[in-house]
Amino acid sequence: MAKKTPTPQILRPHAEVAYKKELAALAKQDTGVKPTGWNLSPRAVVDYLLGETLADGTEITTKYFGDRRIIEVAVASLVTDRALLLVGVPGTAKTWVSEHLAAAISGDSKLLVQGTAGMSEDALRYGWNYARLLAEGPSEAAMVPSPVMSGMQAGKLVRLEELTRIPSDVQDALITILSEKILPIPELNKEVQAVRGFNIIATANDRDKGVNELSSALRRRFNTVVMPLPATLEEEVRIVTDRSSAAAAGMELPPIKKDVAAEITRLVTIFRELRNGRTEDGRTQLKSPSSTLSTAEAISVVNQSRALSHHFGNGDLTPDHLAASLTGAIIKDRGQDESVWREYLDVIVRNRKGWEDLWEVLK
Repeated sequence: MAKKTPTPQILRPHAEVAYKKELAALAKQDTGVKPTGWNLSPRAVVDYLLGETLADGTEITTKYFGDRRIIEVAVASLVTDRALLLVGVPGTAKTWVSEHLAAAISGDSKLLVQGTAGMSEDALRYGWNYARLLAEGPSEAAMVPSPVMSGMQAGKLVRLEELTRIPSDVQDALITILSEKILPIPELNKEVQAVRGFNIIATANDRDKGVNELSSALRRRFNTVVMPLPATLEEEVRIVTDRSSAAAAGMELPPIKKDVAAEITRLVTIFRELRNGRTEDGRTQLKSPSSTLSTAEAISVVNQSRALSHHFGNGDLTPDHLAASLTGAIIKDRGQDESVWREYLDVIVRNRKGWEDLWEVLK
């Protein structure tokens, strides 16, 4: 008897797939007014991102830990005819929030344009199937629509990642789309008119090298929401703990045998102090490394430490595992960062009560 081929497991399902049950439960109990083209009302979208317990007992998990008003402003922006721009340093959940907004509002987060320095206008407008173009000439059948064009036709949200990485002349291809809600096709003497429900969620990182400033004309077409880093140590520890636990399940790692709160708290404290240039109590000024040391980077360090503890340890997350991943996360530019890290170890870690075991590993 032939063996059945096991179904491949998707490494990272799209948000609308991973949270299908939650979205269905919200839609079933949603009594709010839904804008045309939206699957959920604005209030239900906010509840989806921030978490809620529904009347029937369904638990909606928290996707974004932070100020409710930030998400409310973002959702309210998408109700209007202006696009949404999420701005912040790397690791502030811009991409995560944009994906979940698209999943909740349109039921489809796959209409994605990844901004790059070498991108052409075709990625924002349309391209051509050159075999058909040469055989038949310009025609609708020979066109290859971009995600933006597909979103306009279907009335769905389109995600545009790293807007400021896109060359300025290509950025300006968005102006007509955002202001007139049309996409001209001069080759066919036609245009695509956006269906209600279409909008764009763009993200921009204002700390990276090679940033292309947005023109004032394009900036006016966006409502900008700044995504902040977690305000408190406790909030950031909660985010890292929650996200690393979810990632561990995806990596098929068992739960850590002992409580990891102390180790995660130490890791987040180190990241926050180096990032902010001062200790948490504000008494000591510190130098900051070249890396951003974001919450996302902290989650990555915990994930790698979990993998080390499971495959090469006894299952407990120890300072040894943490240290192995920590140094590489902090030292990105050896010439600039190594001295900063060494000074932090000598001045802070060495003399901090309760951190003797971490000092022994890192010294």
